[in-house]
Amino acid sequence: MAYNARVTGWVGWVWFAGMMMIMVGMFNILTGSLAIVGDDLYVTAAGRLLAFDTTGWGWIHLILGILAVITGVALSVGQTWARVVGAVLVMLNALTQMAWINVNPWWSLIVIALDVFVLYAIIVHGREAAALND
Repeated sequence: MAYNARVTGWVGWVWFAGMMMIMVGMFNILTGSLAIVGDDLYVTAAGRLLAFDTTGWGWIHLILGILAVITGVALSVGQTWARVVGAVLVMLNALTQMAWINVNPWWSLIVIALDVFVLYAIIVHGREAAALND
């Protein structure tokens, strides 16, 4: 079944979402790498974050960051699979930021806000970007 979407100016939101995923992914790669290499760079109140220490969360941020960069590139070029994967990754990223919030509160809140915008763009206007490739 072909979807005949009328492409509007909102398609720019999908490209915005792809670029934001790339940028947030790069930030996660940087944050994760710093947490892995020098877990004493971050100060935690209780010493542990949920089930992992700072190094464990560093690995999670690093892996999610790499996946977000790859998915962001695919989303920017209109790959349909990237919408589903991107939505899942953005939600996972927001959840990990909630767990990371006692280590880096302001940064986590900024990233969660960006995740909300990206999720909106992917879910609401993703078909328009895919229609450009048809």
